[in-house]
Amino acid sequence: MGKGPNAKKGAKIFKTKCSQCHTVEEGGPHKQGPNLYGFFGRQSGQADGYSYSSANKKSGVMWGEDTLFEYLENPKKYMKGTKMVFAGLKKPQDRKDLIAYLQKSCSA
Repeated sequence: MGKGPNAKKGAKIFKTKCSQCHTVEEGGPHKQGPNLYGFFGRQSGQADGYSYSSANKKSGVMWGEDTLFEYLENPKKYMKGTKMVFAGLKKPQDRKDLIAYLQKSCSA
C-alpha cells in the first residue's frame, strides 16, 4: 500500500504540470483550460464562461477522487475527444497527491 496523499507535493505537481492551463482560486480566470474552483462533485463541462469540447460536456463525468484518479492517468483515453493536451500522470502517488491538493484548493 502506498503512502497517503500529500497535498504539499500535489501543489508542486500542480505548479509544474497544470498551472500553465488552469487556475484554482475562486473567481480565477480561465486559461487554456477552465478555472477549477468548485469542480469537485460537479459534472464535467460546467464552469461558466469556458468553451468545453462537446466530448467533455457530453461525458456526464462527476468529478471526484475516483474519476479524477482515472482521468489524470490518461485524459485522452478516459475522455475521447477532450481538448486537454496533457499526457497524464502515470504514477499513482502523483495522482493521489495532486487530487489531495485540488480538494484543498478548489473547495469553498
